[in-house]
Amino acid sequence: MEIIISNSSGVPIYEQIKEQIKVKIVSNELKENELLPSIRTLAKDLRCSVITTKNAYEELVKEGFIKNIPSKGFYVARINKDVALEEQLNKIEKLMDKAVIIAKMNSITKKTLNEMLNILYEEDK
Repeated sequence: MEIIISNSSGVPIYEQIKEQIKVKIVSNELKENELLPSIRTLAKDLRCSVITTKNAYEELVKEGFIKNIPSKGFYVARINKDVALEEQLNKIEKLMDKAVIIAKMNSITKKTLNEMLNILYEEDK
């Protein structure tokens, strides 16, 4: 499972892990009942502390994205993908709203914002 961590993003590492796993679940990259790496394995792979991965998994359990089966591990839970996708869209909308406010305060045009968005969106492909 590929997860990319940024130490300079300002977002706590456990939150980065949690959000990337959520995206993988919502996009169906991780399927219902799929076994996730153990907390220790994920920590080793990501070169972070076991506490960090434990916190990410605990949050995912609380939010209903994964389930813990004692002595067996963590599995992707059944989720309402529409609700999960709506949550992600709300996050994007809030971030875009901030970007628009900053752009307007600095007289940056909508055209320029669209160009930036297109470049950023294509960058990951």
